[in-house]
Amino acid sequence: MNDFTLPRSRALPLAPHGNLAALRFCMACDIGDICLAESEAEPLRRMEARVEHTGSYRPGQYLFREGDPLTSLSIVRTGTVKLFVVEPCGTEQVLGFALPGEAIGLDAFHDERHGCHAVALETVALCQLPLTMLNGMCAKVPQLQRNVLNLLSRHIAKAHLLVGCYAAEQRLAAFIVLLSRHAERRGLSPRQLHLGMARVDIANYLRLTPETISRVLRRFQDDGLLQVSRRELEVLDLPALNDLARNILRS
Repeated sequence: MNDFTLPRSRALPLAPHGNLAALRFCMACDIGDICLAESEAEPLRRMEARVEHTGSYRPGQYLFREGDPLTSLSIVRTGTVKLFVVEPCGTEQVLGFALPGEAIGLDAFHDERHGCHAVALETVALCQLPLTMLNGMCAKVPQLQRNVLNLLSRHIAKAHLLVGCYAAEQRLAAFIVLLSRHAERRGLSPRQLHLGMARVDIANYLRLTPETISRVLRRFQDDGLLQVSRRELEVLDLPALNDLARNILRS
């Protein structure tokens, strides 16, 4: 799905001249508007040069664990990451998924220790910005500080997205609509979607059972809203899904 390759670990600059695939990714990245701000202050240009690519992380490999120190702001460059905690009873609770272009570890900014586990669901590569440099630059560059605050705000809003008494159809519709919007921001088709996570994980995240997820997907297919083939979704009626999800997404 990606037409550019990444080394194990190196400094950039990001989006080198002529690499349209990398440039497209950076434009859709959570901090891409900062890294690509060529006309901005010299500190930002130095920051862009300090971003590192790390990977590949194999499926099942942990990127960090709950309690680990936060050392960098990480952006998923390729693959899908699952964020979760393990409850005292031993059951897993999925908190969300991070897709390409999205930041992970934002919950750790308060005490600089991760509050959840992050595991690769597919082969994952990251862009990482050292926390020590980020903290220093936030104090010097108001634009960067605003960007980080916006990231935190979106993170909080996303964490509370599905809090409420919503029907299973509404929850799953909202999940699919968000995947569609994310794909569109990356310059991909908003109707041809790949699920990087298993249905059992989707069910856990949406606070539903796997059987309910399968039942609702069949209903959506029968109603002509989408077509499902294993982990590939074809959205056939995006307006109808938006209508189902409107009370949750409110946009």
